[in-house]
Amino acid sequence: MREIISLQLGQAGNSIGCEFWESISAEHGLEHTGTYTGQNDLQLEHMDVYFNQLKSRKYVPRSLFVDLDPQTRNSVRRSPMGRTFRPDDIVVGQSTGGNVWAKGCYSDGAELADPVLEVVRREAEKSECLQGFQLIHSVGAATGGGMGSLLLNRLRDEYLHSMISSFTIAPGPNSQSALGPYNFLLSMVNLIETCDLSFLIDNQVLYDLVSRKFNITFPQCSDFNPVISQVMAGITSSFRFPSQNSLNSDLKRLCGNMVPFPRLHFLEIGSAPLIQRAAMPIVSSLPDLSQEIFDHQNSMSAYWSMKPDDHYLSLSILIRGNASFDEAQTHVHQARVASPYHRQASWLPDDTQVSQCGMTPNRLNMNATLLGNTTAVRGTFQYFRDSFSIMFKKKAFLHWYTDEGMDEQEFKEAEENVLDLILEYQEIVDNDRSQAEDEE
Repeated sequence: MREIISLQLGQAGNSIGCEFWESISAEHGLEHTGTYTGQNDLQLEHMDVYFNQLKSRKYVPRSLFVDLDPQTRNSVRRSPMGRTFRPDDIVVGQSTGGNVWAKGCYSDGAELADPVLEVVRREAEKSECLQGFQLIHSVGAATGGGMGSLLLNRLRDEYLHSMISSFTIAPGPNSQSALGPYNFLLSMVNLIETCDLSFLIDNQVLYDLVSRKFNITFPQCSDFNPVISQVMAGITSSFRFPSQNSLNSDLKRLCGNMVPFPRLHFLEIGSAPLIQRAAMPIVSSLPDLSQEIFDHQNSMSAYWSMKPDDHYLSLSILIRGNASFDEAQTHVHQARVASPYHRQASWLPDDTQVSQCGMTPNRLNMNATLLGNTTAVRGTFQYFRDSFSIMFKKKAFLHWYTDEGMDEQEFKEAEENVLDLILEYQEIVDNDRSQAEDEE
């Protein structure tokens, strides 16, 4: 079995992680105690990817919760899935770290790194054939951003041939943290260089999406987390259940299909229909679902910065539910062609990867998940790079980082690295435009 170990970092990562484990446990027929009560053999077939079976026949998540704040231990244990997590899989420090990236990477986080990696090694030793790691974190604060960067480097050094993916929450243009631009760019350097695949979630886009979809004036984390866990469950369903024509049955295949250039591995994600925690069951038809998943306002990352010349380098749709693969492929193709926002690069095959999985999420008869590698993501990087540049020229808030041992050169290198990434996306856009003009 190809196992995946999940690391939840920081307050945001841990709360989203608890929601994710609750969601996929229900899909696999597991109670909150880890006891299997399902009635479908497909629930057990790939259970070992995310769960370890104990001698008592109970299932324990392959999961690790990390935070500099000691209060996290209590919040994880009090969650609905709290009794399922092993107590020693929760590793906490004795400080909050605040929003200072350097505290997570250099001082407080560095002290906690070895205990975390020791738990990772123990989990890896339980695996028959370790596939890789999955990080869930926000890059706007100390643990998720700073310590997440440190752990990414340590994991890459120690598990050179394992895949590393991340569910990364970006602060968003309207973030209340003044340090967001610094933390974002410093974190991106490590995500660019050490991560194989990053599912990017823009916090501001998510806020607007939840507010609009569910008519909530001031959404809270309890409104966001079920939405994020829903799309995470959709993305990982091709790892967890047998799928028809699934080209993305593990992390390496997913990366191979979605990432044409190593550094350009930041994916837009979306899901339809979206459902609240206590909502009534939703019944969808395949034609309506296909149109809804291509609605750019269902995106959790890139749509706010999309420009007329942006396009997709790869696009994948997973349909979950009782639908024939041929029918799903037909409706998905028709909906994509009709969408003005989902243009593919002219030098790529004009096609969308479609797969179908018979296991449906709870309270839905059918669900669709979108993964897209789009040049529009450069708008997110450009926004934070511009904000970073303005602050750094004035040396604003810089002392919070240099006091923890950082050098100003690291800031310059981070800005250059992200600027190079923006230019790589822009070069693809320019080349595609030139090729289209030549053909005319």
